[in-house]
Amino acid sequence: MLATAPFGRTGHRSTRLIFGAAALGAMSQRRADDVLGTILEWGVNHIDVAASYGDAELRLAPWMAKYRDRFFLATKTGARGHDDARQSIRHSIERLGVDSLDLIQLHNLTDESGWQEAMGPGGALEAAIEARAEGRVRFIGVTGHGTRVAAMHLRSLERFEFDSVLLPYNYAMMQSRAYADDFEQLLEVCSARGVAVQTIKAIARRRWREDDSQKRFSWYEPLKDPSALRRAIHWALARPGVFVNTSSDATLLPLALQAARDFDSDGSESLALDQLSDDVQRQGIEPLFVHGVSDSI
Repeated sequence: MLATAPFGRTGHRSTRLIFGAAALGAMSQRRADDVLGTILEWGVNHIDVAASYGDAELRLAPWMAKYRDRFFLATKTGARGHDDARQSIRHSIERLGVDSLDLIQLHNLTDESGWQEAMGPGGALEAAIEARAEGRVRFIGVTGHGTRVAAMHLRSLERFEFDSVLLPYNYAMMQSRAYADDFEQLLEVCSARGVAVQTIKAIARRRWREDDSQKRFSWYEPLKDPSALRRAIHWALARPGVFVNTSSDATLLPLALQAARDFDSDGSESLALDQLSDDVQRQGIEPLFVHGVSDSI
């Protein structure tokens, strides 16, 4: 079974590997059933989806009808205004076929104008707070991509007591001093306040290139070498209290589950983790986000 840890101050112990349900977005229900059966078998107890992930919420609905009590269920809204966000939250609840959500997240809140609208009067945050007061959601989080996400999350936490944050975290990204400094500062604040930290892109290899002919299940190319993927996940899990969300490439889910199961938190795999810099060279790993070049998706 997979290790669990307190998901911030929510009172829930989530598996440290969280299922990223973007993988279900373009799947048939039959294929989605296979994937969801796998995470149920492995004991994953936390699902992260979003209104913008194609049909993912619909693919989850039959499973929520049977197994709602087994999962901490999180979704996201990309709306910035109050009315649109309120409608988005209600629509997600309907699509998922549930009475309420455990977590609603303001999705990819990293650009200045969107942040000002969502966090200001008549913004999406007000709709999330209303939904919480009405019992439609229990907790409120914020997510994001790009080079500025950690700094923007710090601003968001100054404005409101979010229960969780979500952002990229992998070896290549953390070689940027600016990003690493912001990330460390964010983790310090989150640790002090009991804010859960979800991380994404643990197994990112690089952005797709024009001559790449592989079948694509995500907007970036993931690591597919089993050993490199394993080390990448272990590197992320080596950070206490951090959760790792799985890739939207469901073909790699079994490898991710095995890596999370085998992770040894006592540090006995430190020698393998030292190979991350070698993996960068061998696998051609590149940061997905580079300041001034590719700041966002």
